[in-house]
Amino acid sequence: MRSGSEYLAALKDDRRVFVDGRAVDGVADHPAFAPIARTIAGLYDAAGGFGVVDPDTGETVNRLFVPPRSREDLTAFREAATTWARSTHGWVGRSPDHVGAFLSAFASHPEAFGDYADNVVAYRRKVAAESLYVSYAIIPPQVSRATTASGWDGEFVQVGVVEERPDGIVVRGAQMLATGGAVADEILVSCIKPLTEEDADFAISFAIPVGAEGLRLLCRRPYAPAATSAFDYPLTSRFDETDALLVFDDVFVPWDRVFVYRDVAGLRRQFFDTGAHVLGNWQAQIRFSVKLQFLAGIARKVAAVNGVDRFPGVVEKLGELASLVSLVESAVLAAEYTAAPDERGLWRPGTRALYGAMGLQAELYPRVLAILRDLVGGGVLQVPSSVHDLTSPETRADLDRYVFSPGTPAQDRIKLFKLAWDASGSEFAGRHQQYELFYAGAPFVVKGYAFRNYGFEDVLAEVDGFLAGYDTGVS
Repeated sequence: MRSGSEYLAALKDDRRVFVDGRAVDGVADHPAFAPIARTIAGLYDAAGGFGVVDPDTGETVNRLFVPPRSREDLTAFREAATTWARSTHGWVGRSPDHVGAFLSAFASHPEAFGDYADNVVAYRRKVAAESLYVSYAIIPPQVSRATTASGWDGEFVQVGVVEERPDGIVVRGAQMLATGGAVADEILVSCIKPLTEEDADFAISFAIPVGAEGLRLLCRRPYAPAATSAFDYPLTSRFDETDALLVFDDVFVPWDRVFVYRDVAGLRRQFFDTGAHVLGNWQAQIRFSVKLQFLAGIARKVAAVNGVDRFPGVVEKLGELASLVSLVESAVLAAEYTAAPDERGLWRPGTRALYGAMGLQAELYPRVLAILRDLVGGGVLQVPSSVHDLTSPETRADLDRYVFSPGTPAQDRIKLFKLAWDASGSEFAGRHQQYELFYAGAPFVVKGYAFRNYGFEDVLAEVDGFLAGYDTGVS
């Protein structure tokens, strides 16, 4: 079982992470990455109760990196994932258990990987034994959504194979969107976007250390350095996962790190035939549920502090909020209740409930934020510029006199509304809204999962049976 300090020490490698056109010298200490690195370290330190014997190795490892083989295992997985999610209040979308769940499902179905089956099994064991934080980049650069990589101008814009060697392959190009990649140990690189047979060079899946020679991470604007204090930006200052574009400048990948090779159909098999898409997204919905609960708590506290929590209109809004949050909570539990083992013994959460919740995620999250913003009103706009207004003798008295609520002194009220703003209106909050809107893909993709997994055959049969039970009544 890995400690937080061991994780932080592992970040001191040769990784090439770029911000503002310059390579970062030590991500664990850089203002953009140190906060999220400390948060991830805290997750490892909080995993002491997650230990379970890995049946493949006999070693005690983190249960979040072991395939659930019984209903009890699945429940224990949910409880552990919930514990980690509560440590970040759901604001870290790519914690180590996310890709860990994908890898567990991969290894449970090695047959889906053909000649590379042993690689998948061995890599899952490695991740579990070393408690590795694996991020992933499984989306091509957003060059064109109308065509695939083989039709783009220029060679190897999307990462693809440029050379095959006896000891491995050489890859070139780029891939997005490596959330948390700058502070991960390794990155799983693949493609979930459907490709054509002409895209065989890009139909690959492999895992690589973040410090691999020739790999560069070009990060979006980090928000943490602009957070003036934890008081002013309590979420930004702790949970800003940096998203990165991966650039592969002829990076060598050993054969034992390759899972899919020039196999378009194999890309789909790894995600959907193995159950990886189901188990990984169940973890994601567990995390999403915790995040919604946290937002609901902020809204409820704001209404109480403002003294409006008994107004019928406010109760209606809080009731709607409770309904929305309960839908996701219930879907997580329903997916567990309807879970069943597949032919390889992997317990898969029920897809009807899981994809039903995912299909509404892009509508649920903005509505929850809209209710919160409605309840805070102008309160988030009248907060002082920074915590220094509370420590300055020239401004503190004014704040104590004019910015308070009955039973809530100025400092506590300002603290609450600073949190509400960071959750709903800051740049960090805006990124999170965009993130949740497209968490599982474009709306037509996510709703397609819901459509295909609902089980319309049963309800259609019921309607057909009913229609067959009567006629016009005319002889």
